[in-house]
Amino acid sequence: MTGGMRTADQPIRISLLAPNGRMGKAIAAIAGEDPGFAIDQDRGDVLVDFSAPAALQASLDRAVSTGVPVLVGTTGLDDRAGERIAAAAKAVAVLRAANTSLGVALLADLVERAAQVLGPDWDIEIAETHHRMKADAPSGTALMLGEAAAQGRGTALTAERGRDGVDLKRERGSVGFASLRGGTAAGDHDVMFLGPDERLILSHRAENRMIFARGALAAARFLIGKPAGLYSMRDVIGAA
Repeated sequence: MTGGMRTADQPIRISLLAPNGRMGKAIAAIAGEDPGFAIDQDRGDVLVDFSAPAALQASLDRAVSTGVPVLVGTTGLDDRAGERIAAAAKAVAVLRAANTSLGVALLADLVERAAQVLGPDWDIEIAETHHRMKADAPSGTALMLGEAAAQGRGTALTAERGRDGVDLKRERGSVGFASLRGGTAAGDHDVMFLGPDERLILSHRAENRMIFARGALAAARFLIGKPAGLYSMRDVIGAA
């Protein structure tokens, strides 16, 4: 349950819905170094969910029943999950983020602008690399970047995934995805715009998981006092 109204001089209390996961531990470590935050599993001002798709509904139910905003950082969600998130966003502030890096949020903005300027004559390919334990592919971040490109073009995303075989000539206006897995890579993303006789590559390298934890805390700070609605990390950098 929540513990009532907080004052401006009190730390923002974070309830981690998967405290023993990689991201839960990273967020707790970063919060422990910042007097502006405190971990409080029972009376959080913001719920932070980096758990598993199967746990999403319980997280949203808790946010709605307590009237507390929630950051949903879980990846590998299906279309039904999007509907559930949208429904919860009618009651509380929900920030959905496939990637909480502030650098990736800026990258998405740059990708949208580049796609808008370059148009469909430039093919777009997105390559991503993650650690061997990552279960979903393409990564949620890669798909988010593909959506940003499609938005820049003013079209729906047409994705070409996992090419293998023959007769694979790409469809005009599509976005190709390639996923690499191995080692302990925290996350690399390259968005390649391939045009006539030239290429533009926009890249982001995650060198440490702590960048996602710092971004999650920035998102939590952003959510304080926000009205019900669906938000993204691009809203967070836009408010900076």
